[in-house]
Amino acid sequence: MYFIYILQSQKDQSYYIGFSADPQERLNQHNKASTGYTSKKKPWTIVYQEEYPSKKEALDREKFIKLKKSKVFIQKLINTRSADFSHSN
Repeated sequence: MYFIYILQSQKDQSYYIGFSADPQERLNQHNKASTGYTSKKKPWTIVYQEEYPSKKEALDREKFIKLKKSKVFIQKLINTRSADFSHSN
């Protein structure tokens, strides 16, 4: 299984979109990084993820979300998923 994930910076509330077979391990790597974009905005938390059966599907979805270039789109994804969880309890 592969996942797309959205991280949110606790420093400035910005978002980072990525994919991984192990989102929790990837989060740990982002939070330990000493170089690159994510190193400057630590700490990060996972605020959203979706699961896909193949790497290609996960990469396609990651690309789709990134091409939106929209904070509003990302926030709607996060809020929709949160609402789905609250209704299932």
